[in-house]
Amino acid sequence: MARTKEFDPDAALQSALELFWRRGYEATSMADLVAHLGIGRASVYATFGNKHELYLKALDRYNENHDLALLHELSRPGPALPAVRTVVRRFAAEASSEDQRDKGCFVTNTAVELGAWDSAAAGRVAASWDHIETLLHSALVRAHAQGELPADRDPGALARMLLVLMQGLRVVGKASSDPRRVVDAAEQALRLLD
Repeated sequence: MARTKEFDPDAALQSALELFWRRGYEATSMADLVAHLGIGRASVYATFGNKHELYLKALDRYNENHDLALLHELSRPGPALPAVRTVVRRFAAEASSEDQRDKGCFVTNTAVELGAWDSAAAGRVAASWDHIETLLHSALVRAHAQGELPADRDPGALARMLLVLMQGLRVVGKASSDPRRVVDAAEQALRLLD
């Protein structure tokens, strides 16, 4: 008879996500994970694999949750440009808030820490960014079609620019104690939508 798990794997994955998000990949040891999750090392390996596999699963979880929220925000019926502005301003507000500054964005953190040498992590980062860019592009195409966006604006180029801006806001927000740096940059970029 197989033993039943004495912990909730879903809750453990969420807990691992929070630890990796706060500390990063390199600064989180397997001993840290075992202590934080409150489960045995063998159970961690049996359920999630090694530290790298657990990190990738946590990154997948993060992407699923955040991508769904963006999809919901950017695909609502009605005017599209206000939703785009709201998303960019939310990224700026989160990046400049004391609460979020320490953690930043898990995807952006992964890109900065692992993107250059970890192809599996870099692939997930690229997929997340592709998805965000697609959502922004779709909303901007709708805005263009509805007359909200000037006719001479390229929705694809604007979507790429906003993606880069939003990720940059996350990086600068982690390292800067001046929230105006992030908020002002977002507002200047949003003027390109006028």
